[in-house]
Amino acid sequence: MQTNTCDNEPSAQSADTGQIKEYGQIILKENNRQHHIFLLSIIGEIEGHEQSPGNVKTTKYEHVLPLLAMAEDNQEIDGILVLLNTMGGDVEAGLAIAEMIASISKPTVSLVLGGSHSIGVPLAVSTDYSFIVPSGTMIIHPVRMNGMVIGVIQTYEYFERIQERILNFIVSNSHIAKNHLKKLMLDTSKLAKDVGTVLDGQETVECGLIDAIGGISDALHKLNEMIDEFQIRSC
Repeated sequence: MQTNTCDNEPSAQSADTGQIKEYGQIILKENNRQHHIFLLSIIGEIEGHEQSPGNVKTTKYEHVLPLLAMAEDNQEIDGILVLLNTMGGDVEAGLAIAEMIASISKPTVSLVLGGSHSIGVPLAVSTDYSFIVPSGTMIIHPVRMNGMVIGVIQTYEYFERIQERILNFIVSNSHIAKNHLKKLMLDTSKLAKDVGTVLDGQETVECGLIDAIGGISDALHKLNEMIDEFQIRSC
């Protein structure tokens, strides 16, 4: 009696399709090194405590945090690849995701595609190693706030403390000097209607924000190498 080994393939494929559609994540496991790589996409606007309009593509932190906890806890997952194309968004939500990625014990690699702006900068540098495509960009600027702002010194101090948290995280997880990062953040000569700096792919590497220029093949190759080294050390 023959056993049909393909009975589960349609349901597995359907589950993968649903995960990509709902969360932008999938497990890559067809590589020749037999590693299971958790793929996480962070796209559009980082949505925080307030829901964005229905026509805006968002990454919801209440989805991402449990997925990252699952990836850390799942013994079958060997590493995490983060794909980024984000305009930024909620500071607290973005920092929460970045801190979560930075605390993962398994090898992690990020790849900036298109752009990783504003709070996307901490997200891009939160992994063990980072890549950006040549045409990718990153925008560094001060913290902004929508809605009513009380014009007192305490408001300024609150903004300054938030900016310090962001600056310290970026500096701790990249190779850029804090004074240089702050200079880029407060530059008034680069953006016509804003304060800050736009950096292209090569510039992000030269200033120490991102580790290397590369694409998906480079990111996967690096992550597989890191997984091999991690598994050797763990033996």
